[in-house]
Amino acid sequence: MNPPVSHLLYLHGFRSSPGSAKAQRVAQAVRDLHDAGRAILWCCPQLPPSPSEALALIAHLTAGWPADERMGVIGSSLGGWYATVVAEARHCRAVLLNPAVDPARDLADQIGEQVAWHDPQLKFSFTAAHVDELRVLTPPAITHPERYAAVIAKGDEVLDWQEMTGRYPGARIRLLEGGDHAISDFEDHLPFVLSHLGLG
Repeated sequence: MNPPVSHLLYLHGFRSSPGSAKAQRVAQAVRDLHDAGRAILWCCPQLPPSPSEALALIAHLTAGWPADERMGVIGSSLGGWYATVVAEARHCRAVLLNPAVDPARDLADQIGEQVAWHDPQLKFSFTAAHVDELRVLTPPAITHPERYAAVIAKGDEVLDWQEMTGRYPGARIRLLEGGDHAISDFEDHLPFVLSHLGLG
């Protein structure tokens, strides 16, 4: 059993937000744990489209957090890529939900005006410079696979499950035979997520 994290960060994916179903469900789990007497510092920011600005925001919001396994980060899709960058820098635990492996490649065709999935009023511009930032900021191979867990769906219609699993050798991986990119049955996998963070 992992010791419990005391600080938990959730990072959403491209065109997503803290209003996503998975982010909201984890937030509810944190509230339930708080009600049960376990205090956890929770942070789920709206990330800007610029990867360098997003990482600067994350660094600012977590500046006083422990840089060890008392900190945990959950990341979905592009947020899983961010979570990997954070985990390598902060030596913390990470849970990845269908994580993006090569977002510079995958998002190159998304340049232009974008609309957030959960808030049609939230529009932003995704640029070639943002793609370049993704390319530059991509971390090398993970250094401590035991810090990582992942939920990966073979049925993901956006990302390749074999590429995702290959990115995290030695990590604790829950590989779903079907599923989808959104992990629509996330509720079934929440105990696995919380267990890796010592919150089961």
